Amino acid sequence: MNIARAARLVIAASLCAALAACGGGGRNAGPMDSADMSPEVRTTTIWDVFEGSENPNTSVGVNKYLWNASLEVLNFLPVQTVDPFTGVIQTGYGTPPGGGRSYRATIKIADPALDARSLKLSLQGPGGAAVEPGTVRAVEDAILTRARQLRIQDGRL
Repeated sequence: MNIARAARLVIAASLCAALAACGGGGRNAGPMDSADMSPEVRTTTIWDVFEGSENPNTSVGVNKYLWNASLEVLNFLPVQTVDPFTGVIQTGYGTPPGGGRSYRATIKIADPALDARSLKLSLQGPGGAAVEPGTVRAVEDAILTRARQLRIQDGRL
């Protein structure tokens, strides 16, 4: 019976120590009480994940102009999957207007900046055949041009 009582005391003492370690201190809390952790400076908390964001563009890490331009320029391709949180758009095979060869595309928008480095495009022909680099470059340029036009239309220079 003494062993069971001792085990309970050890568990209770461990829980109290763990709870005390989580405590915040007063004014003299030490190195954790820095200016960057003050409520005036700190802008996000863990609870922000569960709340609705006022601006949907801040919760998604992709550039909305590149995203919309990609969908507009490649509108002849059937969209198979989209994931705005990772910035990936995958399409099925489709033939461009006036073209004879079908393509499919995978677009990755890797950054919220409106920049050529943010856009990664992969085109494939039927059976996974490689597409000429000039064709890929032309589609990338068309997407970037359309994204800039959308940004100008939006009035955010």
